[in-house]
Amino acid sequence: MTLIKNLTLAGVMLSAPASAYDIQHLEPLSWWVGMQNPELQLMIHGDDIGQLTPVIDYPGVTLDAIHRVENDNYLFVDLTIDEQTQPGSLTIDFNRDGQTELSYDYPLNSRRDGSAQREGFGPEDVIYLITPDRFANGNTDNDSVEAMKEPINREYKGGRHGGDLEGIIQHLDYLESLGVTQMWLNPVLENDMDRYSYHGYSTTDYYRIDPRYGSNEDYRRLSRQAQKHGVGLVKDIILNHIGSEHYWMEDMPTPDWINHGGEFVETTHRREALHDPHAVESDVKAFTDGWFVKTMPDLNQRNPFLANYLIQNSIWWVEYADLTGIRLDTYSYPDKGFLSDYTRRVMAEYPDLGLVGEEWSHNPAIVAYWQKGTERHDDYQSYIPSMFDFPLQNALVNALNNEETWGTGLRELYQSIANDFLYGNPYQLGIFADNHDMTRIYTALNEDYALYKMAMKYILTTRGIPQLFYGTEILMSHPGTDDHTIIRSDFPGGWQDDKSNAFTGDGLTEQQLNAQSLVTDILNWRQTASAIHNGKLTHYAPTDGTYTYFRHNDEQTVMVILNKNDESVTVDTGRFHEVIGDKTTARPVLGGEPVALDQGIVIQAKSARIFEVE
Repeated sequence: MTLIKNLTLAGVMLSAPASAYDIQHLEPLSWWVGMQNPELQLMIHGDDIGQLTPVIDYPGVTLDAIHRVENDNYLFVDLTIDEQTQPGSLTIDFNRDGQTELSYDYPLNSRRDGSAQREGFGPEDVIYLITPDRFANGNTDNDSVEAMKEPINREYKGGRHGGDLEGIIQHLDYLESLGVTQMWLNPVLENDMDRYSYHGYSTTDYYRIDPRYGSNEDYRRLSRQAQKHGVGLVKDIILNHIGSEHYWMEDMPTPDWINHGGEFVETTHRREALHDPHAVESDVKAFTDGWFVKTMPDLNQRNPFLANYLIQNSIWWVEYADLTGIRLDTYSYPDKGFLSDYTRRVMAEYPDLGLVGEEWSHNPAIVAYWQKGTERHDDYQSYIPSMFDFPLQNALVNALNNEETWGTGLRELYQSIANDFLYGNPYQLGIFADNHDMTRIYTALNEDYALYKMAMKYILTTRGIPQLFYGTEILMSHPGTDDHTIIRSDFPGGWQDDKSNAFTGDGLTEQQLNAQSLVTDILNWRQTASAIHNGKLTHYAPTDGTYTYFRHNDEQTVMVILNKNDESVTVDTGRFHEVIGDKTTARPVLGGEPVALDQGIVIQAKSARIFEVE
């Protein structure tokens, strides 16, 4: 009998003596009673397993259908789990000619109380993005794993550096003190690739945490420990592609499981084809069916068994690890109809789950198309509550770098926000100054600390859900290169021999400490700022190199003023009477004396100030 690694995480396989059959994968690894959708489809993989007939006898569970496919090594089995079903061990017998060849005990678990009503993330949160291999090495015993292809090599920029889940667990107090309330980890599923596997975007097992990060139980422990620090866990999930070392590439369930028959054909990346009223279908397919690179085979979500597999996998991880959210990689690249079904089914199970998609386009119309509630040019249905606001990120960098003219500078930021009429809900957009795939903000601003402070104050007070990339708070930078392996450099203090330590502040420069203190102060103030959580945004068109906007509700009014000039300016607040009304005082959030509004407000050169108006 062969007992493959996955099965040790789930039930027990019991084989009849001298059986010629075994089960190499049975997924999902387990399930739960009381789910909103009572249907479950099992994917069973093993040599000639398609020759057998599954039989079950468990109160409340019915076997609805057995699907045999072209590859005799796969079975797909449809179950219905009645709402009155009790948790326990569901025995599946695999028979041939009336003889039981092997049996498998499949776990049916009970859900935690309130699982379906879990809270996701929203504008009251700040999401901290971590590349796990580069954050902190908490367990040196898993730096290299004998059975896996790529060992540790911290001296190589693109190698495994040893960061792991234990390292994150050991520094949850840092995240709490910083003031973040959610953490998004770049993918932590198994990536058993020959090289460049550290980034996590080449999945080779959808149900196994990469052992160089830890175990499935370590991931669940991270979630539980993070909750004690007031931090939710957001999982990075890739629906579009797998790693070329995934076992599917050696033993595909069906010939159409991978686009282009498993042969590399590069995507055009022309996402506009999905929306272009003049486009031809061949251009659409060239975008959606093409591969990123040869090592990332492109999945065909039009295959109903694969579609079910991917949807159930996401639900499994939410339930298993008690997640608060999912970040969906390369959102527009999978099949469009599948994305509608995926978002509908996931949100039906967890109506308040955080779900955010990556559509890297600077065109707000293309990003807005995917968000729930957007008025579209067609009858497409989407249920995803949030998308990352790449147009705003691009506008922020340009606004701070470009000269103040009639059409450039702060006007670019104003114009980006003015496009909010396109979105179903702009307040639910994910906003950010940088992330793991782009130039870090301090580098993008040419290491101008004054502009960096303006960027941080803006991104943490405007509408949306802020995301902060690890190290941004200590001015991590990469002048002279945009190599992603350098952008994702090791966080100082995560390794025992580091010369500086951002967790304690030891060895950081004065400017780094000031930046860290600035971000910490804003984030901790932000946790109690109701106007930032649920207030309306009202802004005034930029004039003379300044830009003013308000976040306001019935409880609080927050005013933010950006001054890009090389000299201080006095801002006449009379222009803002529609929002200020009869309020008389502006109290600086980050220190300083209150200012009488009727006297004008002085804003120093190249700076931003945050006030509570009373």
